[in-house]
Amino acid sequence: MAKKKKPTKTKEKKPRFQKLKAFFANRQTQTILGLFFVVFAIFLFVAFASFLFSWQIDQSEITEFSNRTAKVENLLGKVGNSLSEFFMYKGFGIAAFILPILLFLTGFYLLIQVSFAKLRKPWGWGILGMIWFAILFGFFTSDASLLSGVVGYELNIYLEQFLGKTGILLLLIFTFLAYLAIRFKLNANHFAQLFKTKERATEETKDEEPAKVDDEVPIVKDLSEPTPSEKIDKNEQEKKSDFELSVENLQPTISNYLGKDSEKEQKEEEDLTLAIEIKEEEPVVDEVSIDVEKIVEEKSETENLADKIVEDFGEFDPTLELGNFKFPTLNLLREFNESIAVDQEELEANKNRIVETLSNYKIGIAKIKATVGPTVTLYEIVPDAGVRISKIKNLEDDIALSLSALGIRIIAPIPGKGTIGIEVPNKNATMVSMKSMIASSKFQKAQMELPIALGKTISNESFIVDLAKMPHLLMAGATGQGKSVGLNVVLTSLLYKKHPAEVKFVLVDPKKVELTLFNKIERHYLAKLPDSEEAIITDTTKVVNTLNSLCIEMDARYDLLKSAMVRNIKEYNTKFKARKLNPENGHQFLPYIVLVIDEFADLIMTAGKEVETPIARLAQLARAIGIHLIVATQRPSVNVITGIIKANFPARIAFRVTSKIDSRTILDGSGADQLIGKGDMLYSGGNELVRIQCAFVDTPEVEKITDFIGSQRAYPDAHLLPEYVGEEGGTSLDIDISDRDTLFKDAALVIITAQQGSASLLQRKLKLGYNRAGRIIDQLEAAGIVGPFEGSKARQVLIPDELALNQLLEHEKNS
Repeated sequence: MAKKKKPTKTKEKKPRFQKLKAFFANRQTQTILGLFFVVFAIFLFVAFASFLFSWQIDQSEITEFSNRTAKVENLLGKVGNSLSEFFMYKGFGIAAFILPILLFLTGFYLLIQVSFAKLRKPWGWGILGMIWFAILFGFFTSDASLLSGVVGYELNIYLEQFLGKTGILLLLIFTFLAYLAIRFKLNANHFAQLFKTKERATEETKDEEPAKVDDEVPIVKDLSEPTPSEKIDKNEQEKKSDFELSVENLQPTISNYLGKDSEKEQKEEEDLTLAIEIKEEEPVVDEVSIDVEKIVEEKSETENLADKIVEDFGEFDPTLELGNFKFPTLNLLREFNESIAVDQEELEANKNRIVETLSNYKIGIAKIKATVGPTVTLYEIVPDAGVRISKIKNLEDDIALSLSALGIRIIAPIPGKGTIGIEVPNKNATMVSMKSMIASSKFQKAQMELPIALGKTISNESFIVDLAKMPHLLMAGATGQGKSVGLNVVLTSLLYKKHPAEVKFVLVDPKKVELTLFNKIERHYLAKLPDSEEAIITDTTKVVNTLNSLCIEMDARYDLLKSAMVRNIKEYNTKFKARKLNPENGHQFLPYIVLVIDEFADLIMTAGKEVETPIARLAQLARAIGIHLIVATQRPSVNVITGIIKANFPARIAFRVTSKIDSRTILDGSGADQLIGKGDMLYSGGNELVRIQCAFVDTPEVEKITDFIGSQRAYPDAHLLPEYVGEEGGTSLDIDISDRDTLFKDAALVIITAQQGSASLLQRKLKLGYNRAGRIIDQLEAAGIVGPFEGSKARQVLIPDELALNQLLEHEKNS
């Protein structure tokens, strides 16, 4: 009884928490809360400001809050006075003005829907600032006052007992510098650079002063000493000294501009100065300074246009057209009691029977371990040394007989382990709900292109796979074993994870009833041919045209990938989002296309090669350009699942089948015939087989999901595939009566009499060749006597009897 009460308690608490969360997530609630915080912040700010001037007068009125005759000077009355008294006088003093600023910022963030994560820093620094300023003002005051408040005064008294006045001052200085270092990211290098720049400036001023003296003194001394062989006047000496001074000043500037640093250039400069010194008697012109302007070359920057567009407008967002689209919520799915009850008696009984059966055949067991799953329990056995594995494998039927259970499956050995596995169905199976799969963190955090939540393994772990990595999926199983539910699980997983702009479905439903619910999301998620009325395909002729249209789409996408110089659709879409591909050249965002065929065997029976050829071509080539196939069939025979299809469908799901031959056809091995049904399946993604209990999604759940999506704003039409005109598409050129065959009327009579429109009938009855019979059939179609081509089926006869035929021909002659 205690086990049953626990889940009822959790069920009661969960909706309340969800309702409370939904209440605060509501936009109206957030707007009201934001307005409240903004108004309350203004209220506090005005009350605090008024309290600065009226606190001494109103001090006596605080105790008489309930007295109506008592009056206060505060602009916001007794409430404002009481709040100001609490936060300022009894609280943080002047620093309390930080509080209304933080409240105003919180309300403003709520109104404009900014993430609350951005409020952590302002609130953290704000609270620390209030405490720091309270301690600072309390340091300079001897009693509790309006500057520091009671908090600042008491903190100073407390800290003074341990640190003293000087210690408190050092602590305040240290915290202020630490704040600057953290807030403005300062470090010791910044102060060192400031000190170096000041030091350089002082050194440059010191170097400039003696340089002037050195330049002037030696030159004057040299020029003042006359040579013994020449008599020079004082005026000439002064002119000479001035001229030499100007030349020496010009030399470094010219050499700096022209970059003369080599030894040859230095020698040439020395010769030039000597030559100027020898020519002393020449008249000297006044000093002329030459300013050589530096030639600055224009910088040529190779700017990437795509990066500039991304910087200005951001990356391309394919979901922008349906920007308000909301994904389905979890409350649309049903919830089951999925707690696995471990029956110790059942486990012990099964263990004893397995040990007893193996001991009868002299097979010893060293160790046995049980793993309980939703529907199956795995018993891992470590046999004694020297026991052959094949001997245990051959005892499959004997173990099933001793356990009296259906669906015993032996894995000998378990891949990656040194054990032998025996899978035994539980007496009480547990339902795996779709809600638990979608809500699992493994699915929510899956970094996959097309994630699919298939179900739970024997170890009760959620099994998530990526359809883009498969890249195609083949599902098979007997009637009523869970194929249609499996298809709904695949589609539901994608609906919960992918936006309508990112994935499109092409649904083929020969049964006409399994996938009809998805008609409601036609303009969101479905793709169809341009001329078709319904997106879900049920007619065989339209299936052939759709498959050929997908081949045309595949070739067109490969051309786009070639021109974009990428290898797959993921790289192409990444490049297109980065605005590196021009839409004027035909480039566009490419959504994934998932082709789902519910009953493949029916298509093979009616259309044969016309269906198999395009499917084989898509399976071979379409994986790189984002077209993925999911094919389901209830008849896994060799003529339906051919070798070409099996080679290109590496990922396979097998539900319960009736024979080992069917199991080998699907999985290339036995095992599917030992399943217990009701969603019990084997998944093969390569070499390893994994037993999974498929998640259960019921028709009402799918209906709720499609109603939720269909009620939202959609695209104008479904995603249109390229138009395809078949080879047997029509014979409008043969409408001319004069071009008709001489046996036209006889052939029409044969067709009407037999009520079967086929070329082979005309070949037999009129003894015609195939080509002539085919041309007559085309002429009969153009005349409206037989219907269009329908694959391997005979054409429909539109004229009931010979009388109606004569009336039709007479009408043609008169017109």
